[in-house]
Amino acid sequence: MRRLNRKKTLNLMKELDAFPKVPESYVETSASGGTVSLIAFTTIAFLTIMEFTVYRDTWMKYEYEVDKDFTSKLRINIDITVAMRCQYVGADVLDLAETMVASADGLIYEPVVFDLSPQQKEWQRMLQLIQSRLQEEHSLQDVIFKSAFKSASAALPPREDNSLQSPDACRIHGHLYVNKVAGNFHITVGKYV
Repeated sequence: MRRLNRKKTLNLMKELDAFPKVPESYVETSASGGTVSLIAFTTIAFLTIMEFTVYRDTWMKYEYEVDKDFTSKLRINIDITVAMRCQYVGADVLDLAETMVASADGLIYEPVVFDLSPQQKEWQRMLQLIQSRLQEEHSLQDVIFKSAFKSASAALPPREDNSLQSPDACRIHGHLYVNKVAGNFHITVGKYV
C-alpha cells in the first residue's frame, strides 16, 4: 500500500510542470542563435564571478586615535548669511571653560543682498535635490558619489545680476580658533566689545 502511494506521488511529481513546454514544431535551432546564447551565458557567468570577487574583497577599515594635545586650538570655518545689516550683528564663541572668543580676529562681515538671484536659486534647488536623493539611496554607487560630491566645489555661484538693490543682510565668513572643549557659537544683535 505504501509503495503504491509512493509511486503515485513520484509520477505526480514527474508530471508536474510549472512552466509549460513549447511544442517541438515551434522550435528552430540555428548556429547564430546558439552563438548568441553561448555569448550571453558566458557574459552572465563572467559578471557574476566579478561581482562575487568585488563583494568578497571589499572591507571597511576604521581607525580611531585619541587626541592627546589639549593645548592646541581647533579651527572652525564659518559662512553664514544673516538677514540683518552688518552694523547690528555680532558673533562670538563661549566655551565650557568660560573663555570668550571674539569674532574680530578671523571673521569678515560683508554687506550682501539676502534674496538669491535666479541662477543661485537654481543652484540651491539642484543641491537640495542631490542631497535628498543621497539620503534616500544607500548603495555602494551612492557612497562613492557622496564622497565625490563632498570633495567637489559646492560653493554658491557669484551673483550675476548687478541690481541696484541696497544690501539688506550680512554675510559672516572666515574662521575662528577655539579651545577643544564644548561650546556655543552665538550670532547676536550688537557686537562684542
